[in-house]
Amino acid sequence: MATSRIHRRSIPAGARIDRWTAPDGWEHRVFDWRADGAARGSILFQGGRGDIFEKYLESFAHWHAAGWNITSFDWRGQGGSGRLTPAKNCGHIEHYADYVRDLGDFWAGWAPGNPGPRVAMGHSMGGHLVLRGLVEGVIAPDAAVLVAPMLGFKPGIFGPFAERAARLLGGLGNPARPAWKGNEKPYTTETRASLLTHDPDRYADEIWWQTHDPSILTGPPSWRWVIEGFRSMRELAADPRLAQMRVPTLMLVAEHDGLIDGRAALALAPTLSDVHLVRFGKESAHEILREVDAVRDRALGEIDAFLEKRAPQA
Repeated sequence: MATSRIHRRSIPAGARIDRWTAPDGWEHRVFDWRADGAARGSILFQGGRGDIFEKYLESFAHWHAAGWNITSFDWRGQGGSGRLTPAKNCGHIEHYADYVRDLGDFWAGWAPGNPGPRVAMGHSMGGHLVLRGLVEGVIAPDAAVLVAPMLGFKPGIFGPFAERAARLLGGLGNPARPAWKGNEKPYTTETRASLLTHDPDRYADEIWWQTHDPSILTGPPSWRWVIEGFRSMRELAADPRLAQMRVPTLMLVAEHDGLIDGRAALALAPTLSDVHLVRFGKESAHEILREVDAVRDRALGEIDAFLEKRAPQA
């Protein structure tokens, strides 16, 4: 299933990059790639914290070749969707409910113009927000795919007191300031590349895009993003609506994920009424869809099989 780099470092012919304005006036950058001919269905794919949709062009090409419409937008305050704080490239949000509201508003406008079956996919923070959108009823896809969903942070040096420590440290100054200087998590000697993927060439794709358009680079999160992340994940895990959510869901979890806590996803999965869980071992870092071919191909195969069974073409 390996795809040529032409789909990784250039916008595909026929794809369109546009702007979507949320009801409050905030502009989001949007990628849209319509199927050639009659669509097999439509996918809305949402990336993680600091992501840009260019990182997933290779996967988009795979689904597009299978006949899917593909759409993705950069979350508010990151990528090509502007910044919410004067701090350079800081990924800030006041409340995760703002993300969920954007997701619901975008879906409401997107769904009528995109034929079913409609699938919501989310990686990392995007997986967390897609799941929140499902349980809160702001999106109603025919199926959902959560890839390495951000359902728990690694506890780090503060262990079980990490959320309390974040609130304390964030409150020592402006919580919109960057929580740390760089990398994807503090207090680590691991490189950002090793936390994300074992494939150096695919990792380099992200740097290539950021070099060619520095405006899409998102640096470290704000303290408010961290604090609200802890709260959102804690409240989601305790939400009784999880068990009532009926959308068929595929969850791909990297058990040795060095960036987020895969154990939280494994603990939450059984609370869903209709879930298929696929585990990856040490062979996969956080970005399962940007891993070495063996891992990525297995992930795409699992997604294809799931959609064929649970979101068949009408």
